[in-house]
Amino acid sequence: MPRLVYDALDGAAGRETSSQENMSALQAIKLQSRVLVNVAERSLKTSFLGRRWHLPFGVAPMGMCDLFWPGADRALAKAAKTYGFPLGVSTMASSPMEQIIEEAEGNAWFQLYAGQSDDETYALVERAQNSGYQTLILTADVPALPARPRDYRNGFAVPFSMRPNHFVDFACHPKWSLQTLINGIPSPKNVAIQKNKDHSGFRRESGRDRIDWDFLSELRTRWKGNLILKGVMSCEDAKRAMATSVDAVYVSNHGGRQLESAPSAISRLSKIRTVLGDDTSVVFDSGVRNGDDVARALATGADFVMLGRPILYALAGRGERGLNEFLRLLIDEFSIVMAQLGCTEPAQINHECIASED
Repeated sequence: MPRLVYDALDGAAGRETSSQENMSALQAIKLQSRVLVNVAERSLKTSFLGRRWHLPFGVAPMGMCDLFWPGADRALAKAAKTYGFPLGVSTMASSPMEQIIEEAEGNAWFQLYAGQSDDETYALVERAQNSGYQTLILTADVPALPARPRDYRNGFAVPFSMRPNHFVDFACHPKWSLQTLINGIPSPKNVAIQKNKDHSGFRRESGRDRIDWDFLSELRTRWKGNLILKGVMSCEDAKRAMATSVDAVYVSNHGGRQLESAPSAISRLSKIRTVLGDDTSVVFDSGVRNGDDVARALATGADFVMLGRPILYALAGRGERGLNEFLRLLIDEFSIVMAQLGCTEPAQINHECIASED
């Protein structure tokens, strides 16, 4: 794929230290293997937010997925249906939310960014409700667009516009360029449908800096399904979120893409779990790359784990085939880790699975 497209996926905020620390902090967690435990019969199924899922992990909401592979949104929806996991559907998705949840046969959660006005935001919420979404994720950790040097250097922006330096980049990647030419340059379809098809007046950063706890309370009143608050890195925010009657907190630093100086997400997970107790539902992402990382997150306090970049790496590399290969590998890895830990189901993975230092 062209350099500006790869960098848009792989890049992060500032010097990208937070993104790197997400992975290194996860890798620093050592799991305790056990022996002489009968693990011949293992199930990867887990219960979360009133549903039984085939896997304890899903795909985090990511915008403009079709930019990395034409038809990526449909491929992800198909995978969610096939493997039985929830697909996070971004406000900035390159396919309409109605189409994605239909393709996923209900295995989808809608992720909400605030619009330029409350009316536009609640219209999106109503669309999601009418489309059959039962879970809404409010992303609250983007009050301002971050400084991502790679995007600045490459001239990447949403909505996308061609610059002279892009022509050479695209010419060096004819396969991607031809497929994109045939399918059309992706655009954020939910926002486009909500406003107008030519994106006039659309601003990527619209409205995100004005949402507050009163907004969350009003959203809780309007949304009748499960409500998840995403981007929680503070124990105080986690407690206040639960006091506002959200159904789950989503511990995440946006994969290190928002605040360069943020701590690793996994370093906050155990603290937030301790503050909230065992009865609160917690989702986690940021830095998860394989089956071991999924187990590490569960052992540290997550009830459910989401993956972002590695999913798009697989799609960008080999399309739907690459996605399925990665998912099968991830499933096999996690099943093997469960066996090594002496566990027969994800619910058995807890803090006792973390190796002590003494």
